[in-house]
Amino acid sequence: MTQTSPARALHSETLALHGGSYRADNATNAVAVPIYQTTSYQFDSTEHAGKLFALQELGNIYTRIMNPTTQVLEERLAAIEGGAAALAVASGSSAVALAIQNVAEAGDNIVASPHLYGGTYNLFTHTLPKMGIEVRFADPTDPQSFLALSDDRTRAFFGESLPNPQLVPFPIAEVAALGITRGIPLIIDNTAAPLTCRPFDHGAAIIVHSLTKYIGGHGTSIGGIIIDSGNFDWTALPDQQPLFNTPDDSYHGAVWGQLVPEALGAPIAYAIRARVVLLRDLGAALSPANAFHLIQGLETLPLRFREHQANAAKVADFLKGHKAVSSVIYPGLFGGAEKDLADTYLTKGHGALVGFELAGGVAAGRSFIDNLKLLYHVANIGDARSLAIHPASTTHSQLSLEDQIKAGVTPGYVRLSIGIEHSDDIIADIAQALEAA
Repeated sequence: MTQTSPARALHSETLALHGGSYRADNATNAVAVPIYQTTSYQFDSTEHAGKLFALQELGNIYTRIMNPTTQVLEERLAAIEGGAAALAVASGSSAVALAIQNVAEAGDNIVASPHLYGGTYNLFTHTLPKMGIEVRFADPTDPQSFLALSDDRTRAFFGESLPNPQLVPFPIAEVAALGITRGIPLIIDNTAAPLTCRPFDHGAAIIVHSLTKYIGGHGTSIGGIIIDSGNFDWTALPDQQPLFNTPDDSYHGAVWGQLVPEALGAPIAYAIRARVVLLRDLGAALSPANAFHLIQGLETLPLRFREHQANAAKVADFLKGHKAVSSVIYPGLFGGAEKDLADTYLTKGHGALVGFELAGGVAAGRSFIDNLKLLYHVANIGDARSLAIHPASTTHSQLSLEDQIKAGVTPGYVRLSIGIEHSDDIIADIAQALEAA
């Protein structure tokens, strides 16, 4: 089981390289994290095996559930986010799905912001309801709306720290505080704002990331992670969180919320249940090879993300003065209440996503994309390369026009994920594509 070790507070740049318990490989003293490409692990004895399976002792059983390479990734990201434990999984989408399924079952509901990545919106509006989990959409400009939509079957609140593609930061502290009064945890997807947003500092209970994006950083490996703050009391209002307060027949009647923190090192019942129940049964495991590649990306994340953000600010400044652009969506240009949110939650930069609206609508958006020469047209964000997409015709095309608008996607909206090339070259390509459009 993955936990971070108590230590003097280190900066994120240092934690990306040294976070967690790994220092060198025990067998070889290798400093780089090895790829433990194995399915299984030798048990010391039948007694040892029995203790592992009964959760009386923590250790490796099967790579579908845990792996030493993956454990290093989990420990480092938990340390960076200030969490107590983490579970890495096969993709960002599986991280979101498992994060919800870890608290909700058929007949339950969650309350979410509608300002979501298209894949998450589809999960919430189509797939989860087919599993019997209702998703109710609140208004993030009115935190009280989350409470108004909740009831005794509401198991979580959900939002994106920096919603993709709407880009107005989520009111984490306000919604988290309201949830605590009802025994409802706030789950935050922090994919678009690593390092610059600290959801646990504002009361969030759980963080998810798509590791595929900035953390991997090179467009080579898909992965996701769920991070447990260790600060949410799952037993405070037992009726609101039955999965943590009623016996689990799959573990001989274990009550997850009653696991003894002293034995685990931290109150990480959420992370444990996600691992030994959901990952065990659903099998959305991250491969050791992908864990290795994601660790490589994590090591340079602080350097890369500073450059991503610096370039994005320059691109936004260029776009706001261009005659073909009717509006620019970028946290660094917000005013009023939106600026207050950006100032509160984005403390080390405004992210690397820039959106803009072309007055020509869908046709203008398509034309702009088709005329790019340097920027890649791909369904991804967070790559070292600069990327562009027209969400209305791609990532959000499966949504109705009404749902696209709710998610912040208008017909002429283009989303840019700004990379780490020289800013002059990025801007030159955008400029020629705008002229050609």
